[in-house]
Amino acid sequence: QVQLAESGGESVQAGGSLRLSCAASGLTYCMAWFRRPPGKEREWVASITSAGIINYENSVTGRFTISKDGAKPTLYLQMNDLKPEDTAVYYCAARMGAPCTSVGPAYPHWGPGTQVTVSS
Repeated sequence: QVQLAESGGESVQAGGSLRLSCAASGLTYCMAWFRRPPGKEREWVASITSAGIINYENSVTGRFTISKDGAKPTLYLQMNDLKPEDTAVYYCAARMGAPCTSVGPAYPHWGPGTQVTVSS
């Protein structure tokens, strides 16, 4: 069982930056960030494999950066140029094997989430 715990969520102004962290009991083949905007379905944000292959959802490409530190072990999401539509509860998720998918139900391990609020 992989245990995950997110931190770093805050309320910020549009254009600001935040770095989310996800402390893990261990890093798996695929680590990902998802988010659930208010009143909407959960959506995939970004993922990274153990080999460092990275993918981003189109709306965050160029603004968000996913990274990991195997020594800690911790997953990060650097978020720049934040927009009000980025407001959501952000979750990290872990999946043992391939593929490193954007489909939420494929991930058996989830953190409790951290709230990010971006005001205009």
